[in-house]
Amino acid sequence: MSTQVHANLTEEQVRTISEDLDEPEWLLETRLDALAALEDLEMPSVIRTPGRDWTNLDALEYERIVDPLDRSQEKDRVEAEGVDVLSWSEALSEHGDLIEDRFGSVVDPQRDYLTALSTALFSAGTVIYVPEGVDAEDVKIRTRMHSQSLFNYTLVVAEESSSVTILERQTTGTDLEDKQYYSGIVEVDAAENAHVQYGALQNLSEETYNFSVKRGHADTYATVNWIEGNIGSRLTKTSVETRLIGDSSESKIVGAFFGHEDQHFDLASRVWHEGEHTVADLVTRGVLDDEARSVYEGVQDVGTEAWDTSSYQRENTLMLSDESEADASPKLIINNHDTEASHSATVGQVDAEDLFYMTSRGIGEKRATDLLVEGFFVPVMEEIAVDELREDLDELVVERLQR
Repeated sequence: MSTQVHANLTEEQVRTISEDLDEPEWLLETRLDALAALEDLEMPSVIRTPGRDWTNLDALEYERIVDPLDRSQEKDRVEAEGVDVLSWSEALSEHGDLIEDRFGSVVDPQRDYLTALSTALFSAGTVIYVPEGVDAEDVKIRTRMHSQSLFNYTLVVAEESSSVTILERQTTGTDLEDKQYYSGIVEVDAAENAHVQYGALQNLSEETYNFSVKRGHADTYATVNWIEGNIGSRLTKTSVETRLIGDSSESKIVGAFFGHEDQHFDLASRVWHEGEHTVADLVTRGVLDDEARSVYEGVQDVGTEAWDTSSYQRENTLMLSDESEADASPKLIINNHDTEASHSATVGQVDAEDLFYMTSRGIGEKRATDLLVEGFFVPVMEEIAVDELREDLDELVVERLQR
């Protein structure tokens, strides 16, 4: 490993964060174990071809941009009736045993270097607890980052036959001009017959390095759906994952991104079919302009006991300039013959005939291109079931086109 970010981290800093949040001893030990593990952990896996890593995480300037004790932020939480939406300290006080039981059960705190770094240093935490039988919508979390680095953690526990829709937004304060680092870990535990829909919209400043892991476990008849929009950041490395553990569980992963200038998006969607009669649908669409670059990896993994599996994946990228670059690696891993599955990925430019048709009818080339881009996003917008997120994302796409 060429970067030694832990060289400027100390055990005392970790103890200070834990003490400020009034955490129990077991959680402090989890943090310290993660800090100690940095010495031996590798960076998150990236796609590699001979002689090239598609994303170079070791090149990031961690030592200069990670300041563990500078964690200024604005955090707004909007809760729905019957649901607890709590800050980390409040949640530990009210649901300490539940957190001890579920923390790190979905996302391994030491799964890789950057996840362990987040485990050791997170200070912006939220716990969403949905009791059995509760049906809730419009839970919202808004994080506005005002510090050089910020480590965020979200735990969602949906008990049996409950339902919740969550909308998360991340932005950066206008008072920041230097490089920043934002890290977010999301764990979703959906019990039998629970339904969790988690939408996230990232519009961080374009001087921000962004790392996130969102992972859910779905029990019998449970559903975990993800919606992720990426507009901001200088570099984003994100993984959105679901384990379909229970029979008849389902997951949909919907992604949209729009890169310009020298932005870099490394996006991974993964689903593991483990129970019988499971269903998954992975849909991603993105647009690249200027010298922006995208890397996409989608994996559908069908286990030996996953009888009667249905799994679909499609990724499409539209290129608006000759200098932009896109790579896609959709994968099927099938270990059960009773499977219906497919995957596809396309990369292309604005259709010349469509553009000619529109300009020949009096529409300017710029306006025609903008309309075609907006039309390109329509199929993925239609997959977004959260109205507010769809409207916000559409507004950001139009704003990007106008710029």
